[in-house]
Amino acid sequence: MKVFIFDLLAYGKHFDQYKQTKYLPYPLGSDHYDREVAAQTYEQHLQCWEEMDKLGFDGVGLNEHHTTPHGLMNSPNMMAAVAAQRTKKLKFLMLGNLVPLHNPLRIAEELAMADTMSRGRILSGFARGVPREYNVYGVPMSESRARFEEAVDIILKAWTESKFSYEGKYWSYKDISIWPRPYTQPHPPVWVPFTGSAETIEWAGKHNFSAVIPDHHRGLTQDIVGYFAKQLHANGHKITPEHMCFFTDAYVAKDRETAIKEYSPFYLYFVQTLWHHGSLEKASQPQGTGYRSSSSTDYIKPENRVGVGVDREGMQKTTLADIEHKISSGELSWGSPKEVADNLIEGAERMGANNLLINMNVGAMAHDVFLEQIRRFGRDVLPRLQAHQVKRVPAAETVPA
Repeated sequence: MKVFIFDLLAYGKHFDQYKQTKYLPYPLGSDHYDREVAAQTYEQHLQCWEEMDKLGFDGVGLNEHHTTPHGLMNSPNMMAAVAAQRTKKLKFLMLGNLVPLHNPLRIAEELAMADTMSRGRILSGFARGVPREYNVYGVPMSESRARFEEAVDIILKAWTESKFSYEGKYWSYKDISIWPRPYTQPHPPVWVPFTGSAETIEWAGKHNFSAVIPDHHRGLTQDIVGYFAKQLHANGHKITPEHMCFFTDAYVAKDRETAIKEYSPFYLYFVQTLWHHGSLEKASQPQGTGYRSSSSTDYIKPENRVGVGVDREGMQKTTLADIEHKISSGELSWGSPKEVADNLIEGAERMGANNLLINMNVGAMAHDVFLEQIRRFGRDVLPRLQAHQVKRVPAAETVPA
């Protein structure tokens, strides 16, 4: 398997002391911002990525978020370009550029630059973003899906055609030939995060893109993977474990109790404070905006639909007992090296994924703790994962060959 570490790059200072009632104020003004903390946060995470490169991790997962200490990666393309100069083999899995919010030609150019500077180490993920970010950029949420698909069409044309023109609903171009062009030919691999909507799965199946799927409860995951396999088949493609990336959480310690003691404060800070910042306000809710269609989850078995979407209010109430339950159920891979490796392999086999994307620092973890976790995982877990090959996609085996 290939193993990637996902890094949200959260601002390196905790903000729980600024909560009003149970929420962190949004927006969080500049009086709460320290430029030295921000500069140190970037440098420390780059040092961690250098360590991943030295230890043989396959890549680091980057993302794009705005107006919150949840993550300081406003531009994953800029982060990849900087990190490419400090690493030799590490790939950069973009999850992803929020293409409905930006000029797609600019994204195509920036990714081509980063791919060239890294000599082909870009895995280009495209995403739609959370509703809050549409308010930030003044883009109607009702246009999200159409903008997303149009933007990716433009990016692919810019990458693959010597010269292209495009007349779209949102963007138009005439006689464009980008310089530089992607180092990877015909273009960097495209990965798409799945959260359950049928439209995204159908679109990815049409284009034969790869999927990044979180560790939903098992019935929902099976429904998503099975539907993806059907869409690939309908478009003349066949699903393989290389299409699949299993996105989950892991933390390695000498045993489960130590893992809980070390990591739970950071995990709880993330789920109780950071993850919801700016996303609980009424204006940031997707209901009734056209962001999702009413039929998006019709393909999912009724008993599994409860797992679709993000229950932010519920997540904010997460307790230590909830964490212990998630570990016992296998949803979180926290514990000894053997426990972590066993659970990650079991999850990857269940999903049929030969790629792993692992969260191990979600809540402004201290630099020395994150660095030690990377080293511990790289020494005690990574070799076993990389030696394992997933060879089948169980949920797809009822789909015609």
